[in-house]
Amino acid sequence: VSATISLLTLAPLRSHYIAHSPNLLPLTIAQQRNIIAMGPFIFVSVLLSLCLHTISFSDAFSPQPFTYTATPNAHKGLAAANDDDATLSSTKDRKPWEFFRFVSQSSKFVTPPSLPFIGGGKKGTSRKISPGETIWTPSSSQSFFGFAPLDDVVMGGASSSTVDNNTGMWTGTVTDANNGGFVGIRSTPFQSGLSLDMSDCKGVELRLRKGAGRRFKLVVRDSTEFNGICWTTEFDAGKTVIRIPFAKQIPTLFGKTVPGKTFNDENVAGFQIAYSKFEYDGQLNEKFLLG
Repeated sequence: VSATISLLTLAPLRSHYIAHSPNLLPLTIAQQRNIIAMGPFIFVSVLLSLCLHTISFSDAFSPQPFTYTATPNAHKGLAAANDDDATLSSTKDRKPWEFFRFVSQSSKFVTPPSLPFIGGGKKGTSRKISPGETIWTPSSSQSFFGFAPLDDVVMGGASSSTVDNNTGMWTGTVTDANNGGFVGIRSTPFQSGLSLDMSDCKGVELRLRKGAGRRFKLVVRDSTEFNGICWTTEFDAGKTVIRIPFAKQIPTLFGKTVPGKTFNDENVAGFQIAYSKFEYDGQLNEKFLLG
């Protein structure tokens, strides 16, 4: 029995990621000055840095036990299949940083502080999610959030992706120029400060189309912090339905594992999907291709 978030189409994306590359290009002094000149809201969003974004995904499933089986290795020997210009190692390519695309992407995931004198300051409510309930599906009028791209441009990279919330299609191109190498999508802030109580569920279920057996990461967030802990699970997009058990999640921050954390299933506040050249702690994703 499962709750559902109808998942997006992982169209021939060649790269997805949930943690960031440790070597992404830093901001120059001139870029920092340009950011500051745009005002405190943008400046704060820049300082917050960021993790990554998730794509449409699916069902919360019931506490009944189930067998968790990883998707078979559909792309053995990917490194050998890569062209000279599409390898797992970083290139030395440098491209101009797209500052305005950075601002456009990162600003979608920051909620300005509530101001009581203009009607703000109200605490968000919690919504109980039952096993089998659909959380998100493309073009649904009942959706209380959408998805937006969150690519390595936020860390100085040059990869780019787009997502269509009406069809659930996520497409893009990944490059390791500027020491980048990931694309992602992340849920926008839930309406009215809503959070999800998923304590009756054992995880989420993704319903996918395509993906070509590539290895992605799903992130579940239990806080609204821009750079909060990412509860991360890798999956290979070779099945139509992917089950992500909460018990299998790994707490990460910028791609590095963080021990000693406890997932708050009563305060789920966001989701991400990423396609990246990295897995955890700097290890390379063997099922990754540039392009």
